[in-house]
Amino acid sequence: MTEISTLITEKELKKCPTGIEGLDELTYGGLPQGRPTLICGNAGCGKTLMSMEFIVNGATKFNEPGVYVSFEEKSEELITNFNSLGFDLKHLEETKKISLEYIYIERSEIEETGEYDLDGLFLIIGNAIDTIGAKRIVLDTVEALFSGFTNEAILRAELRRLFRFLKDKGVTAIITGERGDRYMTKYGLEEYVADCVIMLDHRVNDQIATRRLKIIKYRGSKHGTNEYPFLIDEKGISVLPVTSVGLDYQVSSDRIKTGVEGFDLMLDNKGYFKGSAILVSGAAGTGKTSISGHFVDSCCSKGMKCLYFAFEEPQNQIIRNLKNIGLDLKKWVDKDLLKFSANRPTHTGIEMNLVGMHKIITEFKPEIIVIDCVSNLITSGALLDVKAMMIRLLDFVKMKQITTLMTDLSVIANINDTEIGISSMTDTWIRLINMERNHELIRTVNIIKSRGMNHSNAITEFVIGENGIKLKEMNSTKIGWKTGE
Repeated sequence: MTEISTLITEKELKKCPTGIEGLDELTYGGLPQGRPTLICGNAGCGKTLMSMEFIVNGATKFNEPGVYVSFEEKSEELITNFNSLGFDLKHLEETKKISLEYIYIERSEIEETGEYDLDGLFLIIGNAIDTIGAKRIVLDTVEALFSGFTNEAILRAELRRLFRFLKDKGVTAIITGERGDRYMTKYGLEEYVADCVIMLDHRVNDQIATRRLKIIKYRGSKHGTNEYPFLIDEKGISVLPVTSVGLDYQVSSDRIKTGVEGFDLMLDNKGYFKGSAILVSGAAGTGKTSISGHFVDSCCSKGMKCLYFAFEEPQNQIIRNLKNIGLDLKKWVDKDLLKFSANRPTHTGIEMNLVGMHKIITEFKPEIIVIDCVSNLITSGALLDVKAMMIRLLDFVKMKQITTLMTDLSVIANINDTEIGISSMTDTWIRLINMERNHELIRTVNIIKSRGMNHSNAITEFVIGENGIKLKEMNSTKIGWKTGE
């Protein structure tokens, strides 16, 4: 297909938005309007939830009534199961926004003859669609409908008739199917008559479960072709496009103070660039969290929303410890300017950590992010996977002009890099080292790089006391300067 014809097809193909976070981005607008989509996967991977969310979002967000036809669960069971996600199916049904239809198929009563057809089912579905003026429909699942068939010719013919009937009714349809042993579905036929096929997967690697989504095909439309992790929580499904967004995002020349007077002096007396990525590395006890606390306190005092990802300590412990050096972060939490997200990275896999962080960032909309500390992510995945995750995350936050400060625990002999190897991705790299002098540990700081600005190249001593961080040497003529990369 030529580039011109591709553009024409994209322009003419109408889409039906799902309202599911991330999925509409991957499908460039939603599912094919007025056409059938097949969602297949093993039990427990999220087929029913994704289908129901498609129906509910259509009714509540896009004013499109929908019909949900279940061959396995009764309407009362569906209402009870989805209450936990805040889906008030009973109210939506009473207000004619949706229609829940339970159709029981008795396998023993199915006779496989050349005259057997689905006219009775078409009558029930057609009546439900016409009653509420439905624009969307879900059939869950196709296996229950065709469980009595073994003749492939009849099966293929009835499937084609079913999909053609749905197209003729002008509804956007989702049909769910269980994954087969040799094919994507049990019968290996549905994907050939559906206009869009989405595969859901729930796999376990190293005792860590991850749900993934892949768009197998989408007739007449471009779409994301990779596997994408998705999250199921109390708000439903969210899909994360995990590929990098590229390097074409906007940059700012505005500056943000570090919260430590001496550090600002070392950074051309102006602080960090807005939307930049800052790395603070050092061994245990060098002051990484204290520097993070100063930055958060300073930004919150200016009314900026800050999001603090803590992978080592719980929220209350961080607040208590920083209060000892004169930083009261609790008041910012109480004012909804500061939000903590404290979890062990081992709780989920590396991709699910990325999905979770992406979701919180999107919902809270911070201007500042602190990740303390990124080296802990190694416990949730391989080193290369962690580095790939950080590339995707940094591209995402930079696209949104979010200033991000990361701490890294240095435990390797090579002081010119970090354990994860992300120093080259950061704009400013601050290295903390504890030196021994006269049987005493001396805290020192130096700036390895800070792109686009003049900065100090000196190793400078600092102390941490009840009034926070203070640099011992503040004279810029002594500490020296160099131009940033």
